[in-house]
Amino acid sequence: MGKQVTRRQPMRGVPRARWMAGAAVLALSLAACGGGGGGGESSGKTGGTFRLGIVEPTAIDPYNAQESEGILVAHQLFTGLVDVKADGTIVPKLAEQRSPNDNCTEWTFKIKQGTKFTNGEPVDAEAFIRGWTRAAKKSAASDVAYHLAGIQGFDQLQAGTTQTFAGLSAPDPYTLKVKLSQPDCEFDLKTYHTVFSPVPKVAGEANNKQYNDQPIGNGPFKMEGPWQHNTKITLVRNDDYGFEKAKLDRVEISILNPQNADQLEYQGFESGKFDWARMPTPQLPAAKAKYEPQGQWIGQDTNGMNYLLPITDNGPMKTKEARLAVSYAIDRQTITQGVFKGMQTPSTTIVPPAFKDFYQQGLCQSCQKQDPAKAKEYAQKANLPPGSAVTLAFNTGGGHDEWVQAVAQQLRDVLGWKVEIKPMPFKELLEAEQQPGATGLFRFAWGADYPTPDNYLFPLLHTKSINKDASGKVTGDNRSRWSNPQFDQLVDKARATKDPNERKKLYQQAEKIAIEEMALIPLWNRTQYRLANTKKFTNLELDFNENPTLAQVALK
Repeated sequence: MGKQVTRRQPMRGVPRARWMAGAAVLALSLAACGGGGGGGESSGKTGGTFRLGIVEPTAIDPYNAQESEGILVAHQLFTGLVDVKADGTIVPKLAEQRSPNDNCTEWTFKIKQGTKFTNGEPVDAEAFIRGWTRAAKKSAASDVAYHLAGIQGFDQLQAGTTQTFAGLSAPDPYTLKVKLSQPDCEFDLKTYHTVFSPVPKVAGEANNKQYNDQPIGNGPFKMEGPWQHNTKITLVRNDDYGFEKAKLDRVEISILNPQNADQLEYQGFESGKFDWARMPTPQLPAAKAKYEPQGQWIGQDTNGMNYLLPITDNGPMKTKEARLAVSYAIDRQTITQGVFKGMQTPSTTIVPPAFKDFYQQGLCQSCQKQDPAKAKEYAQKANLPPGSAVTLAFNTGGGHDEWVQAVAQQLRDVLGWKVEIKPMPFKELLEAEQQPGATGLFRFAWGADYPTPDNYLFPLLHTKSINKDASGKVTGDNRSRWSNPQFDQLVDKARATKDPNERKKLYQQAEKIAIEEMALIPLWNRTQYRLANTKKFTNLELDFNENPTLAQVALK
C-alpha cells in the first residue's frame, strides 16, 4: 500500500523533499545495480537496548503488515529485493540485478546467494515465490495483497481457483522471473513493500498464528519471543544477517494505550523510559524549545499527506458537490496556525510536495482559502441543507483531537450541519472504513511505501484498489470507493511508460481528475516531529517509512 498512518510526527531539520528527481531514473537502473548493504560501515559501538512505544499493530507478518507500526517491525525482521533510503534513493539488497524487458511486462531479478533465514533455510527465488503467493491467496484475506495485483495469476489466487502464482517462476535457484498482466516500468520500486518479503517454508499458510506472532525472517533483527499482544514486542540482533549487522543488542517495543499513546510516549521520553517519542500536538512548541538546544529534536518534511476520506458510494459524501462543500468550508490556514502552531502547512494536492518533480502546487482550488459562500452553494447542490447529519471518525491517541474538533466546528458554523465526531482506536478506524455500510468522513493519512506518485494514485484512488469481498467489505486501500475510468486509464498508461517525463505528465493528469472530483479532501502536508535520545545513541534518523533507523542505530 503506502501505509495508513496513525500520526507519525519525525533529523535535524533536514527536509526529505528532494528525492524524486533521481528516483524516476533509478527505477530503470537495470542490470548495472550490484548488490550491497547501502554504504560503508555505520559508526558507533555495538550493544545497548533501544526502547520505544507504539500502538498495537494489525500485523507484523509481512503478508498483512500495513500501518506504520506493523511496517516498523516487519522491516526489521525481513529484507527484500531492494531498500529505499530516507531520501528516496534505491539501494539493492537481495536483488543484485533487476531488469525489465522492452515493454516492462516482465522483470528478472538475480538474487544474492548465501543468505539465510534465522532458522537456517536458504533465501532463494522459491522463498520469494512462497512469500508472494502466500499473501495473494484468497484465504489470506490480506489488506495489502493488492500490491501484487499486477502479476499474472493474481486474480485467480484471489478467487481461490488456484494455489500457484502463474506469473512467478525460478529458472534457477537464484533467478526470479516475474510476468505482469500489464506493463509496469516501476515494478522494482514496489518490491520495497514488506508484502514482497521472502518467507521460509515453516511460515506455512497466512493463517499460521504461531508464525503470525513470531515471524522467522532474514532481516537485521529477529523476534526474542512471540508478540505479546497489547503489551510488547522484543527484537534482538540477527548475528547471521546477510548484510551489515545491526549494532543494537535489543529493541524493546512497548505497546501503549491507543487513547493517549502520544502523551505516554512523551512522558516516557521525559522520564527516561523511552529513547524515541512522538508528542501531543499542543506540546510541540514546548518540546521543541526544550529539546532542540540539546540536539534531541527531529523535525522533517516527509512524503506523507493528511486528508479527509469521504465515502463516495454511500451516504452524504456520495456527490462531488458534497465533497466540495466540505473542502470550501474548512479554514486550513487557521487550523495549521492555531492548532499546529505553524508546524504544518496547508495542502492543495493529493501527491505531496516531497515529490518535487511531480508536485502541482495549488491544484485544489477549494483548498486555497475558506469560502463560506461557495461551501453553501455546493451543499445546496448536494441537497445537504442545514441540519444534515454527517459523521467524522478519527483515531484516538494520535494527537488528532484538536484539529478534528476544529474541522467539525467549521462544518457546523459554515454549513449548519449536525456533525457527529466518532473517536476510536486506530485498528477500529481502519475496520470502520472498510465496512459495507461505511458513511461520512474519516481522518486519513498516507505515507508512501516506495518513491513514486503511483503509490498515492493507484492504491488510494484506482478502481482495482477497492477490491470488495463477497460481503461488500473493502479489502484494498481505496477506502473512499471512488472510481473513474479516465483516471484508471491514465494511471495504467503511466505505469506502462518508460520515459520518466511522459510518465510524470500522465500521473499529473490523473491527479487533476481526482482533485476535480474531490476523491480525497486534502488538509495539510506532513512535517513529522520526534524526540530522540542522541545523548546515548548515534545514527538516529527517520527512514523512508518515517520510522527510526533501528538497523543503523548504535551506542555512542
